[in-house]
Amino acid sequence: MYISKTKVEVRYAETDQMGVVYHANYLVWCEIGRTKIIEEMGFKYADMEKEGVLSPVINVQFSYKYPAKYGETVEVRTWVEEYSGVKVTYGYEIVNGEGVTCLTGTSEHVCVTKDSFRPISMKRKFPNWHEVYEKIKKS
Repeated sequence: MYISKTKVEVRYAETDQMGVVYHANYLVWCEIGRTKIIEEMGFKYADMEKEGVLSPVINVQFSYKYPAKYGETVEVRTWVEEYSGVKVTYGYEIVNGEGVTCLTGTSEHVCVTKDSFRPISMKRKFPNWHEVYEKIKKS
């Protein structure tokens, strides 16, 4: 299983009144990690969109373990948890500089046509992506 690692500096604007990262910002960080793993695989979301295909989120599951705080640098670890040829589940772990896990979770995505939002087969539309996902997925 391949794990992508991306560093993110916690900015003041990402914290709440308690001085910890506001929960919705973890979703943004996971998107950064997801984009990074796709680029590391040799692909870009923008190229997919040029082909008239989108990849909407259909489910997100997060477990908040420990608060990240302003001034810290966290590491977003991202991997392909599951892949069916139509649906991709990405796994995430966000760890602070002390090695403490702040978040674990997953997001599920499908590829759909831009015009109809009908699901498509990655294997048929993007055989190169399909091949790489098959190689690096966890299960």
